[in-house]
Amino acid sequence: MSLRPGIAFLADCPALLAMEIIASKWSMVALFALTDGPLRHGELVELSGGISRKVLTQTLRRLQANGLVERHAYAEAPPRVEYGLTDLGRTLEEPIRMLTAWARENGEAVVAFREAAETARTVGADRTTPVKTPHVDESPGRF
Repeated sequence: MSLRPGIAFLADCPALLAMEIIASKWSMVALFALTDGPLRHGELVELSGGISRKVLTQTLRRLQANGLVERHAYAEAPPRVEYGLTDLGRTLEEPIRMLTAWARENGEAVVAFREAAETARTVGADRTTPVKTPHVDESPGRF
């Protein structure tokens, strides 16, 4: 694959399709949560850290429509529904782990850069002047 402009990301490019599917933060959260096995809707809400039930339902439906998540409804009283990764969804486990590791290693630097950029904007700095990246403590801890 070429990295020349206009070649790698054409309108029908598989890479764009993949990014469209997983670009939503809630899609990534749901996929990550399901890597340890099937979960019920309420369990996914609790693990997500802020998603509403409605948005989770929409996210799960979108992931189902793309073949990444499957819904299992059990014929029990009371009714029980679980969501799990399909074989295709499992192929995203390693990329999600890699992105999670990247976020742990670089999250503080991104936050520090955003804060520095916001400070520069609020102080009235010239927007064309590059913002110097602040020093970030590399010790393990947050994230």
